[in-house]
Amino acid sequence: MSELVSTRIRNTAAKLGLPHLAEALTQYAQRADEAKMGYLDFIDLVLSEELAVRDDRRFRQGLRLSRLPHHKTLEDYDFSFQPELDPRKVKDLATLSFVEAKANAALLGPPGVGKTHIAVALAVAACRAGYSIYFTSLDD
Repeated sequence: MSELVSTRIRNTAAKLGLPHLAEALTQYAQRADEAKMGYLDFIDLVLSEELAVRDDRRFRQGLRLSRLPHHKTLEDYDFSFQPELDPRKVKDLATLSFVEAKANAALLGPPGVGKTHIAVALAVAACRAGYSIYFTSLDD
């Protein structure tokens, strides 16, 4: 690809608000050349990568704005620590069907059983799925 065309694509990408394309154009062209991609496959690659970068940026911004006390996931939760807690119920909550239904989820129990960990993990999952989240703790 000539330098003139490369520069023109970078400028157009920047004007269209595609900063990742402007930065990674050379790598995309090399990957397409090595894989002998067709035109449509190349466009699909570029748009998919740009969307992934935007989704990741939106997720990180959502977490920053959420002001969660920490960022945990359900994979980090030790269910053996609370044998009375049914992991299936937590995993059902992790489907976020309550968010789709515009319902609330309340986690009740004594201090130190992992309520905040689970709540934060659900909030992080909701943020990852693109939902706006609101987190409140009555322990404060």
